[in-house]
Amino acid sequence: MVAEGPIEKQADVVIIGGGIAGCASAYYLAKRGAKVVLVEKGRIAWEQSSRNWGFARQQGRHPLEIPLMLECNKLWVNLERELNADLEWVQGGNLRLAPDEREQARLEEIVKAERDLGLDIKLLSKNEVQELVPTMRGPWVGGMYTPSDGHAEPIKVTTAFARAAQEHGAKVYPYCAAERVLMAGGRAIGVMTPRGEVKAPVVLCAAGAWSSKVSHTVGLDLPQRSVRGTVAATTAQTPTAKVGVWGGKVAFRQKKDGTFYIAGAGAADYDITLESFRHLRMFLPNYRKNWRLLRLHIGMELLRDVGRAMPWSPARKHPFAHAVDLEPKPNLKKVQSSRQALRELFPHFTDLGIQRSWAGYIDATPDAVPVLGPVPRLQGFIFATGFSGHGFGMGPIVGKLMAELVLDGKTSLDISGLRYTRFAEGKLAEAREVI
Repeated sequence: MVAEGPIEKQADVVIIGGGIAGCASAYYLAKRGAKVVLVEKGRIAWEQSSRNWGFARQQGRHPLEIPLMLECNKLWVNLERELNADLEWVQGGNLRLAPDEREQARLEEIVKAERDLGLDIKLLSKNEVQELVPTMRGPWVGGMYTPSDGHAEPIKVTTAFARAAQEHGAKVYPYCAAERVLMAGGRAIGVMTPRGEVKAPVVLCAAGAWSSKVSHTVGLDLPQRSVRGTVAATTAQTPTAKVGVWGGKVAFRQKKDGTFYIAGAGAADYDITLESFRHLRMFLPNYRKNWRLLRLHIGMELLRDVGRAMPWSPARKHPFAHAVDLEPKPNLKKVQSSRQALRELFPHFTDLGIQRSWAGYIDATPDAVPVLGPVPRLQGFIFATGFSGHGFGMGPIVGKLMAELVLDGKTSLDISGLRYTRFAEGKLAEAREVI
């Protein structure tokens, strides 16, 4: 998946980032005839776009995201045929369990609100949950269920978008970092890479957890944090359910090969870095609502970050060299607690083992919703980032909307609530508890 020959010097759009947002954008742009160059500092789909749970859910999202996901779901159901690829797509629904009456009441309010937005979501009783997943045991009192939700294999989806983009003429360059954005006359005109310049009237920043560093090269101040999420794959078990489940202690989905992807439901590790001290006041409301889900770590990551900030550091010239093909350390305690929680739900899994575990960096904004669209004071620069753990499921519609924005000058769905300027305007989306 590497463009042959010297790097393309001119394009209509240059995309920074080879995750699902960048690759989907490349596909929809190239499909409509745009000349696209995508640059990625490491492998395509190596970071969070291949390390997430694989949920493509509509439920439990911020109201600003739900209209996008309603349209995205229509893309997901046809995506294997569209991309001519096996994506392991399973439309088995998404289930959120309620361990007690208080949580059930909260889910009931969410169901009412999301149903009003057009989502096919239901509140389930304990018996209805049991009918949905007959082999599951547990102390739940009910849950909420969206039957049209699904799940897929993340790395297959992202790489399929990249391949399809190439088939439509896009040039894809892995191991080719955008070390800075080129400027002229107050607008973005391309990117500088180790392989040379790529000039384009539009620069789309879909760099995930590295978007803040990219935007710093043009004087933009993107509030962003990177949190480390841990996932594990179990040994294969008897087919149990097609539904993706968010339980009280574990989130899981079963793949077609019988293995489970499991994770601590909502829990993540946060490695303190220099970036942690920027915009602290802006992040505080989210920290307060989600403090039970974050585990703070102060140590080597902070020291390394300080070292990279020194004037003599090579990172000044090559700011992303240290971040190529990262392999973040998974939290093995969470892996074991997630495994134990899954065994409690399925006691007949007596031989449940862990095949492998991994971690990835999730890019988070202060209000836990994405940043989509142009930057008014910097013409030609567009953000598609800040997905805060919800980006995989939203990837296809983001790509389609970015293509519309670039080629039509407007989008078919309203993304104004996700604009970059909301931070400076003090109009953040209401911070919410992650579910």
